[in-house]
Amino acid sequence: MIYGLLADAVLLLHLAFILFVVVGGLFLLRWPGLPWLHLPAVVWGVAIELGGFICPLTPLENQLRQLGGESGYGGGFVEHYLLAVIYPEGLTREVQVALGLGVAALNLVAYVRWWRRGG
Repeated sequence: MIYGLLADAVLLLHLAFILFVVVGGLFLLRWPGLPWLHLPAVVWGVAIELGGFICPLTPLENQLRQLGGESGYGGGFVEHYLLAVIYPEGLTREVQVALGLGVAALNLVAYVRWWRRGG
């Protein structure tokens, strides 16, 4: 049971990290020190998507699920949890690159606006 709870905690952490990567730039004006935390997260998230890598949290979650007697899953977090809802046919390389570029573009716009207001 504890392994299942730990796997769920990793799942929630993973989701929170993804949300932070995607929309964290929108909070730059509220928290001026945020770029020191957000920029590395964006670089990591975009690199994972564009490079076609799997985030280390995914194998950790799978391992915890298996230790708890549950089955793990193949692919990455985005493919398993998010794209199954948004794109039922699954993750293609083109979709993965588009997601990475979309995240980069959204955050670039947020950082340009932040910079123009005095950063």
